[in-house]
Amino acid sequence: MILADPVPRTCLTISRSARSLWLWALCSFVGIACLGCRGASKVDDRPRTDVIIYGATSAGITAAIQVAALGRSVVLLEPSDHLGGLTTGGLGATDVGRSEAIGGLAREFYRRVHRHYQRPEAWRQETREEFLEGPARGTVLDDVQYSFEPHVAMQIYRDWLEEHDIRPRLGATLARVEKDGPRLTAIVLESGERLTGRVFIDASYEGDLMAAAGVSYAVGREPNAQYGETLNGIQKEGAVKHQFVRGVDPFRVAGDPASGLLPGLEAAPPEPEGGGDAGVQAYCFRMCTTDVPENRVPWPKPEGYDPLDYELLLRNFEAGDERVPWSPRRMPNRKTDTNNNFAISTDYIGQSFAYPDASPSERERIVQEHLRYQMGLLWTLANDPRVPESVRSHFQTWGLARDEFEATNHWSPQIYVREARRLIGEMVMTEANCLSQVTITDSVALGAYNMDSHHVHRYVSADGFVRNEGDIQVGLPSPYGISYRALTPRREEAENLLVPVCVSASHIAFGSIRMEPVFMELGQAAGVAAVLAIRESAPVQKVPIAVLQSVLEDAGARLEPPIRGVKPDSLEGVVVDDDAATLNGDWEVSMSTDGFIGRGYRHDGGSPEPKQATFTVIAPESGTFDLRLSYPPHGNRASRVAVTIRSGDQVWTRHVDQKLEPPIDGLFVELLKEMTLDAGARIEVTVSNADADGYVVIDAVQLAPHR
Repeated sequence: MILADPVPRTCLTISRSARSLWLWALCSFVGIACLGCRGASKVDDRPRTDVIIYGATSAGITAAIQVAALGRSVVLLEPSDHLGGLTTGGLGATDVGRSEAIGGLAREFYRRVHRHYQRPEAWRQETREEFLEGPARGTVLDDVQYSFEPHVAMQIYRDWLEEHDIRPRLGATLARVEKDGPRLTAIVLESGERLTGRVFIDASYEGDLMAAAGVSYAVGREPNAQYGETLNGIQKEGAVKHQFVRGVDPFRVAGDPASGLLPGLEAAPPEPEGGGDAGVQAYCFRMCTTDVPENRVPWPKPEGYDPLDYELLLRNFEAGDERVPWSPRRMPNRKTDTNNNFAISTDYIGQSFAYPDASPSERERIVQEHLRYQMGLLWTLANDPRVPESVRSHFQTWGLARDEFEATNHWSPQIYVREARRLIGEMVMTEANCLSQVTITDSVALGAYNMDSHHVHRYVSADGFVRNEGDIQVGLPSPYGISYRALTPRREEAENLLVPVCVSASHIAFGSIRMEPVFMELGQAAGVAAVLAIRESAPVQKVPIAVLQSVLEDAGARLEPPIRGVKPDSLEGVVVDDDAATLNGDWEVSMSTDGFIGRGYRHDGGSPEPKQATFTVIAPESGTFDLRLSYPPHGNRASRVAVTIRSGDQVWTRHVDQKLEPPIDGLFVELLKEMTLDAGARIEVTVSNADADGYVVIDAVQLAPHR
């Protein structure tokens, strides 16, 4: 069997709790005597650790829990003194995208959050009812809660790890990696300690383990042309959000170029539009703040405060932009998860470029510069008389939460590394995957959040004023699968390393993937894959995908996008959805108009560029059939959509008015009636946008038995 271990193993009792029932099924499926012990490190008395995980982020934690639950020894290392990454570091306003896309251990985490806040004693500064009446009520669903305080997330992680006898080692910084050909054999810490392992997982935000292992990776933005994208690279024209809305002078002495530029400004715009560069989207600290006086800490003025660092902020106010420049989202107990907002805010634009490849000491300097900037920003907003009184008084009613991050003066110890290194692996996720234009068969998790990038550059534009560059926010038509191959390096570079955080993705695709619940799901997938690789004595690139997916699905993971339309298998006959059509040209996926089949439909964008889609239907048996075409109607559709049908030597041409509601069940229009076909007969239906007078839509083709 696939997971059979050649070495005799001690049989351990599996808990019969609901949480472990899926492990019983797994044991039966793969032929293991017993799995799911809580003391994974006691199972194997061989000197090597089965799985070594570097980075106790949300992904590292779920990977460790998964490995331990499958009965394997695991070591969880974290170079900093902080456990849990951003999930415990202030990012309590979960970037969900679509709740139905979250499953497995990630969903279990949010269930535990939900259970915590069911307890009356969890509410100190407000009642649960008051919280649910506020703007955050949508973050609480039937059995999950996506909003939480940092210390609650920390306690959940600590308890969860303790349940599996996993004791994370903090302050364990990587010094080097030892390899034998493409296999990692050991990692050496800065302390000099050497740890040997069978499979290694890099769950860090920075990708330090994979870089030390010598695998290929990218930093910065690829040009659009590299992967055939439209949202990658330098983005000036599309950067309309979090932007200056008034002209702001860039010079130290206003109007005097000879005085030099204000801090943080580049003299000219980055070029060319859509071209690649080494820029990294801006970092910041997520802040847990409160307006409860007895729990509020006033904004501190940092050492080395330089008013010139905030001159641009003040000039922006004086130019007439009096928006409150932050985004506080309500968390329980009258706290917030506060993020960047508008032209000048908590993002320290242009100051993160060196971070991904920097040494630990240089990174610490960059982190401290970000902290100094953000501290000074908040102090300025609350105290500088040049700040509009309405804005200044707003910030005077808020402060850092006294009962959070007490060891670090109430500031998060985790800087928001939105993006650092990105693996270049067996497969690169791109914009086309996020838009469901390209589908995969080896999904191990779902992405569901917008393609999102914060600003990268702040520069002087041709008109002599200040502009920001790089912000992109583009929605998705539906959740999409994330390929297992995006977690695996090229086999010749490393055959026993998995990378669930710095995954193989273009900059803009990573902008959608990089959400904490997705990292949890990818960490779980890496944990299962590591165990499979060990038990198969196989490279991680050769893990049996069907088994990996089966184990994940048994654990509650969501691997396929939910079907929002009519399910194809609920219809009679043979239904070929647009996902299975052969496409020529770029067809955009959408779900904006009801009345479609499957997960959505595609349209040509109203473009004059020639496009075709061919549906291939095979007759399941000999008989008489009706051939039908599905589309969701709308007033902007084409009134004469050209459809060509081919079967053997016969060819038919039809024109369909897609403005009109389809007459058959509101879904289908008839193309051919009473076709006599032999079993296995092949029919090709080609939809074209040639000479179209509106949007052309493709959804599905049905071959139904004639009644």
